[in-house]
Amino acid sequence: MLALIPLSGLWASPFPAAQSPAATAEQNDPRPIFERGQKALEQGHFAEAEGAFRQVLSLDPNSAGAYANLGVVYMREKRWGQALAMLRKAEQLSPQAPGIQLNIGLAYYRQSKFQEAIPSFESVVRDVPSSVQARYLLGLCYFFTQNYAAAADTLAPLEPEESRDLNYLYVLAISAWKSNRPQLEQTAMTRLIEVGGNTAEFHLLMGKAHLNREEYDAAIEQLQLAARSSPKLPFVHFYLGLAHLKKQEFEPAQAEFLRDAALEPDVSYNYDQLGLIEQQRQQLKKAEEYYLHALRLDPDLASSRYQLARVYQQQGESAKAMKEADLALKLEPGNSSVHYLRGQLLERLGRAEEARTEMRKAQDIQNQARSKRQQELESPEPDLRQPAEP
Repeated sequence: MLALIPLSGLWASPFPAAQSPAATAEQNDPRPIFERGQKALEQGHFAEAEGAFRQVLSLDPNSAGAYANLGVVYMREKRWGQALAMLRKAEQLSPQAPGIQLNIGLAYYRQSKFQEAIPSFESVVRDVPSSVQARYLLGLCYFFTQNYAAAADTLAPLEPEESRDLNYLYVLAISAWKSNRPQLEQTAMTRLIEVGGNTAEFHLLMGKAHLNREEYDAAIEQLQLAARSSPKLPFVHFYLGLAHLKKQEFEPAQAEFLRDAALEPDVSYNYDQLGLIEQQRQQLKKAEEYYLHALRLDPDLASSRYQLARVYQQQGESAKAMKEADLALKLEPGNSSVHYLRGQLLERLGRAEEARTEMRKAQDIQNQARSKRQQELESPEPDLRQPAEP
């Protein structure tokens, strides 16, 4: 569902053949070069595609399509900064192109920058209301930023197209529950049960639903059914570990995170949670190792940045702790825990006025969030956050 969109219909200022002899005109015509680049992109030959689109831009600096497809090349290679730079140039040249906005949103989404992705997806949904992909992604972004009412409103119209998609039904049900819409929640859950049957995927989603409701014993029961049916099901052991951890059952939690890490060694969340277990056991060096491992896999994992700062704080290494806290703040500027930690560190470093400012910020955020359960740098639903490769 989460496909990148190579663009072929955006063109500006083509060179007319009449400007030079036929051979020179063919050599200077960017169209066949663009087509060659597009074919290379579709075949996964990214270096060739990049070269072709760069050549197009040397002939036609106003080719929105070339900039847009360079953006897609860099997205495929996970070069996010370059991708967004190219897509923004394409956007300037062709601001009304939904495909460009969709790819800008996807570039942010693939980095888990859901708040930043929202304006682009909103633009596509507004201009192309029939775009199922943009609406689904927009709903997921609302879901991940805890705007559950908007998630439910955005996702509900997709029911005719997505009524057999278990993940869709799960997200819709949770969004409806979180936004106090019992009828929509019941409809989605009933459909989830109908479609899911007795599959491992169904039990995984039901376990996650119980986990969301803090019904940890029921979550473990469902997740164990999923694991027995499909021991290698992605993330089933992660969620089992999370359920045990919520019950302060450290040994079974650790065993489950290690099982998931063995199956999915590139998933940072397992090491993040393993670090948390060791930190709670006061095994600070081991916790530090796990957090650093998680951050090697995902430098933007805010929870590991924050917890690593706390480890350094506990070890009396205030300067190192402040460095990690500053990085966490960039990732989670609205999180009261980060501001509170920075306040503590600033006070220890003798910067009293700055410390008081941070403490006030932490208190203000807590007051604003008093009606909600404060999200403490958790990364819920990591399986839903990782879309399929394009």
